[in-house]
Amino acid sequence: MKYKVFIDGGHGTTGLEIRERLAGRDDIEILDIDDEKRKDLDARISLAEEADVTLMCLPDAAAVQLADALPDGVRVIDTSTAHRVDMGWIYGMPELEPERRGMIKDAARVANPGCHATGFILLARPLVDAGIISEGAGLECFCITGYSGGGRKMIEDYDRQHSQGITVSPAQYAAGQTHKHLPEMKKMSGLAREPVFCPVVGDFYRGMVMTVELQAEELKGYTSEDIRAAYEDRYAGEPLIRLTDDPGGGMIYSDQMAGSDGIEIMVLGNDERILLVSRFDNLGKGASGAAVQNLNIMLGTDEMKGLNI
Repeated sequence: MKYKVFIDGGHGTTGLEIRERLAGRDDIEILDIDDEKRKDLDARISLAEEADVTLMCLPDAAAVQLADALPDGVRVIDTSTAHRVDMGWIYGMPELEPERRGMIKDAARVANPGCHATGFILLARPLVDAGIISEGAGLECFCITGYSGGGRKMIEDYDRQHSQGITVSPAQYAAGQTHKHLPEMKKMSGLAREPVFCPVVGDFYRGMVMTVELQAEELKGYTSEDIRAAYEDRYAGEPLIRLTDDPGGGMIYSDQMAGSDGIEIMVLGNDERILLVSRFDNLGKGASGAAVQNLNIMLGTDEMKGLNI
């Protein structure tokens, strides 16, 4: 049996990466849309209705337009920001809680997590659930990411500067604390307020490292070993999550997971000042890899099929 999949927005970075992961699979038929109809809403609705699952790799407004136009039973994965905290959509993070896979499997509408949010939530949620971090904690975090996470325009800007021999220094952005991932970072981690978040884009294509800082007084007597035990308990048996030690040399390179759909989690520092670190590919577990994982769950196929692990 072949499942029919429509990738709406398949010419963007996320869509192309999804197509690459699905290429050659004997259980998937990709429904293509004619180039001249890529913005034709009726044509896109028709393909979405024909597909077993549609992956929307669209800007927020276009994702809302299509989702609102589709009948309720049409199954969709939205990779945009538009529906991640929408009560009518299931947040597509299988590792979030034990019942999450079943929720995704039965869902008609699944919102794919954001890349920064993925790294933060997988660090924070187990500790909130275990009572190690209080729901009211005011967390601070920063994330270093490759420029591919900024979409086509940012990629073109960096490529142009590279062609001119220009090296671009790392740049902090979203300093106004209005980053579009903050609502899901709060809601899906179980926190009562958004963290202070400082994202930094570097002059490399793909990969990211998220770091959450904890002071001893915030932990109510819990130690780094307690934190590690909470992660081991929550993520035991998770094929895409690996707990690792300090990589050595004092250097955590942001692109070491490039090309992988997995994620590494580290507990570093000491019991006075703890660093929670997640390292992964912003285009892998942070975007396209997560979408394919959700697609597999919705179709009832091998969850790891087509993933790079």
